[in-house]
Amino acid sequence: MAVHRHIDINSTPIWAKLHQHQRATRHMHMRELFELDPHRFQRFSLELDGLLLDYSKNRITERTLELLFELAAEADLKGWMARMQGGERINVSENRAVLHTALRLPSDASLQVDGRDAVADVHAVLQSMRDFSEQVRDGVWLGFDGQRIRDVVNLGIGGSDLGPVVVKEGLASYAHPELNIHFVSNVDGQHLARTLERLSPATTLFIVASKSFTTPETLLNAQAARGWFLQAATEGDIARHFVAVSTNEPAVKAFGIDPARMFGFWDWVGGRYSVWSAIGLPVMLAIGYDNFRAFLDGGHAMDRHFFESPFAANMPVLLALIGIWYNTFYQAHTHAIMPYDHGLRRLPAHIQQLDMESNGKRVGRFGEVLDFDTGPVIWGEEGANSQHAFFQLLHQGTRLVPCDFILPLNSHYPLGSQHDVLVANCLAQTEALMRGKSEAEVMLELGHLSGEALDMLLPQKLFPGNQPSNTLALDSVTPYSLGMLLALYEHKVFVQGVIWGINSFDQWGVEYGKQLARRILPELSGSAGELGHDSSTNGLIRHYRKRHGK
Repeated sequence: MAVHRHIDINSTPIWAKLHQHQRATRHMHMRELFELDPHRFQRFSLELDGLLLDYSKNRITERTLELLFELAAEADLKGWMARMQGGERINVSENRAVLHTALRLPSDASLQVDGRDAVADVHAVLQSMRDFSEQVRDGVWLGFDGQRIRDVVNLGIGGSDLGPVVVKEGLASYAHPELNIHFVSNVDGQHLARTLERLSPATTLFIVASKSFTTPETLLNAQAARGWFLQAATEGDIARHFVAVSTNEPAVKAFGIDPARMFGFWDWVGGRYSVWSAIGLPVMLAIGYDNFRAFLDGGHAMDRHFFESPFAANMPVLLALIGIWYNTFYQAHTHAIMPYDHGLRRLPAHIQQLDMESNGKRVGRFGEVLDFDTGPVIWGEEGANSQHAFFQLLHQGTRLVPCDFILPLNSHYPLGSQHDVLVANCLAQTEALMRGKSEAEVMLELGHLSGEALDMLLPQKLFPGNQPSNTLALDSVTPYSLGMLLALYEHKVFVQGVIWGINSFDQWGVEYGKQLARRILPELSGSAGELGHDSSTNGLIRHYRKRHGK
């Protein structure tokens, strides 16, 4: 494992310069910046293959960006980018390479990892996925009684669920008309039960998505699905109705799945980065191989942009640095994401996992405790629904909340002027957050009032503005543009982790909760010995036992 120079980034001169710059500029208002510079949009926006990033509505100047680029250089961002791209084991705590970008490389590329050509391995799995998905989509792969498959149920959780869900939903207009794709993730039995109550065992295919084939939630759902299926079929029929995305062949065979229908991936693919791999099988079943390939191509286009573009013209780097500016230097602890597209309504949840599981850490990659703020809380909802839920806080609340607005300029479902209304709402929100409403403007509105009525209403109608946002405008949501968008956020998260000194590719906090759950489970039945938890946890376990008569 390569050893890299350790930097206490918050002890560097550039860190102090950024704090000083923030103190010197924190009172400037974006309204004034736009008035002073009529070309601000042109200078603070860029476009790639139909994806426009407008970052002009931020509390930044050219000097802010110069300092942030200096910060990136101090953190050796270029070096870490090269190490990731070259297959170095930059996931230092697990001694693994980080190569989700290799999943998007074209077939004529080559990348050696542990003596094997990773690209050749990737395309072998892609071909296997293609062969199987085309059989299902064409009605050649039949169920146990000779009927075609009409429903596919993906059983996974975390990265085996969130990424495929957002891509499948986002690309609904490309879906096969006779194939319904369902996703079950929650160990809460109602998720599976309510999904299966509408389906027929004879026409349902299950994908069990678990690299280890030991993920508790997924395996419990898989066993329950197996039991449901066997009420109408036999053990010998399982191989026609269950496939696996896994690397544990013995466990897959023991379940009754044909190893020929086990689609593998590699330890250099993290779960939250895995939709591009065999974890994307339900997506390929939904939209077909050619569209899935276009999705990969979009991701690869963003990879090339990221690795080859200078920082000043690099979308992921700019988004990451601006995010650090707010999170670390303005102490803005949350970041809101609003897709103005119903198909992308699950995108905030996907980015929640991508960002918060990657950079929600207090310890650096070398084990040092960090004494500054790292990953923000990611949250959001689809527009325009979100305007009627939490935008009051954004406009007139007390917190600084940077926002990303994601806006397709064309709709696959045009209904009269409804898309124009949606676009108008999105653009209006970004303008209102930036401009605010001054006392003079409110006075014009309330010119008919005076005295106590005016004194009472005037402050209620003031909007401070100066709330920052980025706008990501896509020509339309296509496999290619969605691939670009997801890869953009992946690289943004990586850049922020590099600068904060975090290993963005492990998740020990997730593992700890699983360990405790395994200890508590037998205690719920009363079969374990003396309870050894804190008084609250012990009390809750006893309360559960009492309510269940144990």
